[in-house]
Amino acid sequence: MRHTPEEILKKYWGYHSFRAPQKEIIDAVLNQKDVVALLPTGGGKSICFQIPTLINDGVCIVISPLIALMEDQIDSLNKKNIKALSIKSGSSRDEIVRLFDALKFGDYKFLYLSPERLQSQLIQHKIKELKISLVAVDEAHCISEWGHDFRPSYRTISKIKEFLNDVSIIALTATANQRVLNDICENLKLIEPQIFRKSFYKKNLAYQIYDVENKLLRLKQIVTKTKTPAIVYVNSRKKTKEIASFLNANKFYSSYYHGGLTAKEKEFAFKNWMNESTPIMVATNAFGMGIDKANVGVVIHFDLPFSIENYIQESGRAGRDEKKSFAVLLKNEHDIIQYKLQLKKNTPSIKEIKEVHRKLYQYFRIYLGEKREEFFSFNLLEFSKIYQFSTQKVVLILKILSNNGVIELVNTYHQKSTLLFKTNSKNVISYTIRNIYDKKFINSLLRTYSGLFEQKVDIDEFLIAKKNNTTSLAVKEILLRLEKDNLVEYKQVETDMEIQFLVPREDDKTIHRISKNISTFLAQKIKKSEEFLEYISNNTRCRSLQILDYFEEKSTQRCSICDVCISEKKDVKINISLKIIALLSKTESLTSQEINQKLNANEKDILIHLRTLISEDKIKINHQNKYQLK
Repeated sequence: MRHTPEEILKKYWGYHSFRAPQKEIIDAVLNQKDVVALLPTGGGKSICFQIPTLINDGVCIVISPLIALMEDQIDSLNKKNIKALSIKSGSSRDEIVRLFDALKFGDYKFLYLSPERLQSQLIQHKIKELKISLVAVDEAHCISEWGHDFRPSYRTISKIKEFLNDVSIIALTATANQRVLNDICENLKLIEPQIFRKSFYKKNLAYQIYDVENKLLRLKQIVTKTKTPAIVYVNSRKKTKEIASFLNANKFYSSYYHGGLTAKEKEFAFKNWMNESTPIMVATNAFGMGIDKANVGVVIHFDLPFSIENYIQESGRAGRDEKKSFAVLLKNEHDIIQYKLQLKKNTPSIKEIKEVHRKLYQYFRIYLGEKREEFFSFNLLEFSKIYQFSTQKVVLILKILSNNGVIELVNTYHQKSTLLFKTNSKNVISYTIRNIYDKKFINSLLRTYSGLFEQKVDIDEFLIAKKNNTTSLAVKEILLRLEKDNLVEYKQVETDMEIQFLVPREDDKTIHRISKNISTFLAQKIKKSEEFLEYISNNTRCRSLQILDYFEEKSTQRCSICDVCISEKKDVKINISLKIIALLSKTESLTSQEINQKLNANEKDILIHLRTLISEDKIKINHQNKYQLK
């Protein structure tokens, strides 16, 4: 007997009812219609293809752009005792055949594939042998060159129609305007698609943008006031640790999360955040997939994201329990200047892309016309240093080459070299006396890493090289020599990512073929960043209305809870100067920050009024740099 969607929902997810418009989407898929679902972050997109698959016979092919996203969904399904798998990068022909045998005979329901994998003739041939119930295209905005993350390989997905004629397709995205939706329907060759949209309007989410000089102080004020689970987004791995340390030092229990942590470290940080032993998570945008925590009360952007789409996706992780929540962005003039400089600095020209592409082949000694099938271990920092490239620019160029099918990338950030001193500190001192040239290096190691005598410690050869003004290759040679002398146990990991070249080496010819795609991608990147700057600079129009306009959603209903709406509600006649004088008459002296904390007014306005009161000789600054009445 066939189960109902509600029964499946209750059995595997523990919910009794669907959120709008999930049920309507599931019904359309069950009726074998082609569907496009535009559901903002937190709208429950994956359920829309997972539940119909569990009701019907056969396997669902899920096409997804990110390995991490696939692994996250597969892990989530496996925990529910639902069988799912993906075809890993570098899988041999025999391994692929075994995987498809498992799909055919092992009760598997989901096969996750990248769009590049789908182009393999072997995989296409093996798919034909399966009973396919549905094709789900996740992150479908990648199809459109007008989307915020255009990926040319997505435009070849429609070939699946050639060998799966009668199978319906569901395309899912969290961010798309009408132009992108049209592009999705046309490119996937959808037949009379049913389009479902959920409004981007969130009545319980207050978008608030503040100009502040002291961001750490304001961060402290926010988490003191909100007292709910929170996410703080920053733009660098280093900053995640620094800000989490600052919050912990101030008794706000925090974890940090970024793409460079090991799988165990990520899981530990995530669990502590979910069970609220550390209710604040400080993270890069690597923290996002698979988050299903309903009571996040505030998402704080400590740094500026690079598009409205990114901002909405990240902010949308607040308030899923429908209670009032906050999306707070902190900025100042320095941020804007740095943002523009970084955008300019990290947007490569076609000439630079050609140069990095050519040097990649040189780095691995691959000759013109040659195509090598294996995966190469790749150290991003070392490559950037050898050829004097900006690391951030190299990262973007690798993404461009990957998105255009020139290379395949596999991140292995979780793998770290380890080091353990096998003897005691007395013997190490004796060794440095006998080997005077190693003394400085060994001392540097002991200053950089603690616990080297007690346990194996993760190390970074590039960091050690930087501290010793040498190369990581030289560091590895010294460590191997110390191991040979029985002083240390050194387990070396060569790489932080792996690269496979998908086309023969043709240098500039390869880039010429994809130059139009690259130019479109870079132009879109710049445009999206400029649109985001316009959004955060517009202090005269309701934030929600600006967002709805951006996604071409018609509305005139102001949210009444964003910073713009609140500032307009305030009585414009309120005299901040009078409030400051009244405050100082009760307290002997206060700093500007203390005054700002006590008065419900804009920080900039308070500073202006303080300067005015000084010029009017009504207040003064004392020797402690505090304000007091004259």
